[in-house]
Amino acid sequence: MKVKTILVSQPAPPVLDRSPFYEIIAKHGLTMDFHPFIKVERVSVKEFRQQRVEILAHSAVIFTNRSSVDHFFQICEETRTTVPETMKYFCVTEAIALYLQKYIVYRKRKIFFGKGTFTDLMEQVVKHREEHFLLPLPDSHKPEITRTLDKLKIKYDKVILSHTVSTDIDGLDLTKYDLLVFYSPSEIATLVNRCGRETTSEGKLPLIATFGNGTAVATVEAGLKVSVLAPTPEFPSMVKALDTFLTRYNAGETVEEVKVEKKTADISHLKPETRGTRKTASKTKTAASKGKTASKTATGKNAGGKSAVSKTVSISVPAGNRVSASKKMTGKSKESA
Repeated sequence: MKVKTILVSQPAPPVLDRSPFYEIIAKHGLTMDFHPFIKVERVSVKEFRQQRVEILAHSAVIFTNRSSVDHFFQICEETRTTVPETMKYFCVTEAIALYLQKYIVYRKRKIFFGKGTFTDLMEQVVKHREEHFLLPLPDSHKPEITRTLDKLKIKYDKVILSHTVSTDIDGLDLTKYDLLVFYSPSEIATLVNRCGRETTSEGKLPLIATFGNGTAVATVEAGLKVSVLAPTPEFPSMVKALDTFLTRYNAGETVEEVKVEKKTADISHLKPETRGTRKTASKTKTAASKGKTASKTATGKNAGGKSAVSKTVSISVPAGNRVSASKKMTGKSKESA
């Protein structure tokens, strides 16, 4: 048996030939459908105010994805809150940091980013522990995020700016697919609600590929097996993991299921604040500033709403690399970031 049809629980790429999936579609002769299993809806202004969080009481904001950037600035606009230019921004990835240009002027001294994980970003956060951070999150978020900040004794306030809602997948015939690709635990919850835990535990569904350890854990807890997992040191992306799996599986090799274990962020190299840390840091900063001034003197130098996507897009690459795509619209859509 070979994998020829795949369902990805994400919105369809706007430009197919620029999508990372295009290469494996053409290489393996796949038919790949795209249909989101969840949608993200921003909270209302009333819901935001009920949380009693003052944006201007904070000096920095932590963004974990581009949707949180949109929701933050949309709430600011609707509540007529002017974000000061002194506000600092900490982003999990450089892509999120660059996305800020949609709303503000990009200043390197005010914007910091990690290498792709929240743990990496913490290295930047602890260097600015004197800041009072605001953490915009969806209602269904990884508990490790707040747990890590608590362990490092970072001063922050959490604010829920969006709700994760299941989309309508009743019209999907999951049995016609050979492989399903999921990116979040919420998508697995939608799958279980749609099919029932009995169906998922009896192995009646296709093979499963998951992105992220949390998604993989949710899959196993639902009684399903994980055949493909990313990111890993060997497979940093889902496309790379799928390509390797398809090459082996479609060649008739036996591919063992992925062993999934719950993981916690390793922050052992980061130290929580202790008494006197801020004073010491402040003195060091003042001394450095004085030294810099003295050096200059000596040398004479002067110093945005709702997102509800429910569509299935089918993409295949037949002989001659001709691409056909058919869209079945079941509601209004807006590309999620």
